[in-house]
Amino acid sequence: MLPPTQRLPQARVLIEMDRYFVLHAPRQTGKTTTLDTLASELNAQGDIAALMLSCESAKAAGDDYAAAESLLLDSLREAAEESGWPEKLLPPNPWPQSSPGSRLRAALREWCRRSPRRVVLFLDEIDALQGNSMVSILSQLRDGHNARPKGRPFPSSVVLCGLRDVRDYKVASGGVSDRSNPASPFNIVAESLRLGDFTADDIAELYGKHTQATGQEFTKDAVDRVHELTQGQPWLVNALAHEITFQMKVTGAVTCERVEEAKERLIRARATHLDSLVARLHEPRVKRVLEPVVAATLPQADPTFSGDLSYVRDLGLIKLKPPLEVANPIYREVILRVLGDPFEQYVMAEPRSFVLPDGRFDLPRLLQEFVIFWREHGEVLIQQEGYHEAACHIILMAFLHRLVNGGGHLDREYAAGTKRLDVLIRWPYTSPDGERLIQREVMELKVWRPGETDPTHDGLAQLDRYLDRLTLTTGSLVIFNRRPEAPPWHERGVFEHTTTPAGRQVTILRV
Repeated sequence: MLPPTQRLPQARVLIEMDRYFVLHAPRQTGKTTTLDTLASELNAQGDIAALMLSCESAKAAGDDYAAAESLLLDSLREAAEESGWPEKLLPPNPWPQSSPGSRLRAALREWCRRSPRRVVLFLDEIDALQGNSMVSILSQLRDGHNARPKGRPFPSSVVLCGLRDVRDYKVASGGVSDRSNPASPFNIVAESLRLGDFTADDIAELYGKHTQATGQEFTKDAVDRVHELTQGQPWLVNALAHEITFQMKVTGAVTCERVEEAKERLIRARATHLDSLVARLHEPRVKRVLEPVVAATLPQADPTFSGDLSYVRDLGLIKLKPPLEVANPIYREVILRVLGDPFEQYVMAEPRSFVLPDGRFDLPRLLQEFVIFWREHGEVLIQQEGYHEAACHIILMAFLHRLVNGGGHLDREYAAGTKRLDVLIRWPYTSPDGERLIQREVMELKVWRPGETDPTHDGLAQLDRYLDRLTLTTGSLVIFNRRPEAPPWHERGVFEHTTTPAGRQVTILRV
């Protein structure tokens, strides 16, 4: 593993300044490990008693803030007793008597009054607190913080660790979401730290440690491919390497091909981390942000959209900076696969029947089969898809996945506002002389929506740019007609052969 505290150098500075702050990042990015290591380093200094505890047990309390207080205090005592501290550093036993809604503040005050060291408190999984319990706990922390200038003892630093940014905790504790109220300890947006993803150098260092320990190398191309697929998301970086070295039991140097295989295995297995993301897809706030991303349209922004956008970013589903797109290629593939899963059962064609005698993939026949499929099922399936605006993209991707992914790979690129979805089919085959080759086929997907002009001209220009980037000479443009004046369903599916602005011969399919 990488040295945890090196990923968060600002935290140590803020703690030395006696600040209260938030550390947030998506799940399974290393927050808990980082804080646990930081607590150990602080305790080793000799002048700080740093304690980390999880708020997870208080989740069961819901709005019952008295029960939440009791559960948190139990967790605090248990964490302190397991720390190995001498008796003089432990919190009081029993806790001081106080009314519900003030017990945590009273307990921390009494502990800090007795402690010969400054107390630093890490509250992990702060998101577990709900409703009135969140309001009560954070209000008590705010009140204790604000009483410190009057000489009342209280932890010198408190770190709230969870998924969300600071503004959500400020609102829950009675503050406001802007940055103009310096009285609140949670009005510290500049010091709301986000644990970042790994850089390409971090991944190389992490995998290099594996090489030092075992002698097994990851080729540079493999490391670069891991960074490309994961964009440095820590769980994915570790999960790919674990899949390769422990599950697949690869010996010798790890290559790009092994990384690709591990990616497929992870996605098919839908590990807990990926399932936890998938479970969010139909939350209204998540759908509101992701639907235009998948549909490649512009979001309907209103005063509440920025809050939804912040929420989905904090979940780690989309990139932190514009353009609005999914955080990494693995998530991008998982999202479309999951949304398309219900439709694969309608695809009756046999995947191996699309393999030509020379081993290549028969894309023209696939498009012809899709026309038959679309005429028969398209109208009904569009109505069934919850991501209604993105239904055409999702259904075609489900069709492609069913027929291509058994022997080939699908790469998808999509983002809000681009008005297209780019698809690259990679199909490995063996030439007559035994050489291993990769067939590459490109498809550009467009939707002709009500009130818009025919997207053919733009689609051909976009297809040209995509082909340029991949150094290919031909491709296909698929245009879905969603206008009321579109042809009847049984007449949809017209093929045209045309030339792009750059002079390439391409196929247009209108469905």
